[in-house]
Amino acid sequence: MGAAIGSVLRQRGTEVLWASDGRSAETEARAARAGLRDVGGIDELARRSDVLLSVCPPHAAADVAASAGAFDGVYVDANAVSPTTVRAIAAMLPHFVDGGIVGGPPTLETGPRLYLAGADAQRVAVLLEGTPVGTRVLSSRPGDASAVKMVYAAWTKGTAALLLAIRQTARAEGVEEALLAEWRESLPQLESRLDAAARSAERKGWRWVGEMEEIAATFAAAGQPDGFHRAAAEVFRRA
Repeated sequence: MGAAIGSVLRQRGTEVLWASDGRSAETEARAARAGLRDVGGIDELARRSDVLLSVCPPHAAADVAASAGAFDGVYVDANAVSPTTVRAIAAMLPHFVDGGIVGGPPTLETGPRLYLAGADAQRVAVLLEGTPVGTRVLSSRPGDASAVKMVYAAWTKGTAALLLAIRQTARAEGVEEALLAEWRESLPQLESRLDAAARSAERKGWRWVGEMEEIAATFAAAGQPDGFHRAAAEVFRRA
């Protein structure tokens, strides 16, 4: 996602930098394809940037923000973390924008929505004008964009985990084929959703463990049961 957003910004004429220190060969290849300029380390990246955009697995969001040090530009945390987590990150930085991405990586024609909240949210929206990434400025309060991301993914990825757990239970009981046959007759859309969930979990389930835990924390903070998404985290951990 980060490289793809960098790529569409480059096509708009914006210079996009990245830091290769400690990163994998696969990440380096993605950055090269996107036309991003390598500046080596995080310190140099922060020194030379006006805006830092963080798009990483949820468990790393706070560490990535801390690595920015005394960055005085606009820091955008566009990670799948709870409002509580994002407000703790916001306290580290003087100019902070909360972001929540809904949808897949952008292409030349289409892209996700980036929900934004914070005093500098409009500045980030202007930066992305003319790209396939649609922006939605919600408020000046960090946490609002992450809240949208959390409750949206609570359904999309939470129900994917439920389907995977249902299949495993049916398989353990020896009735998987009977269940699939019933779905084909009465709920024909579920089999294709199950197949898509299995493919996604195999490729990206490791990232979704932390996201489900952040959603569970969001539910708990709102006084709602959090067991749904703690269970979903375990499903993706097994996947």
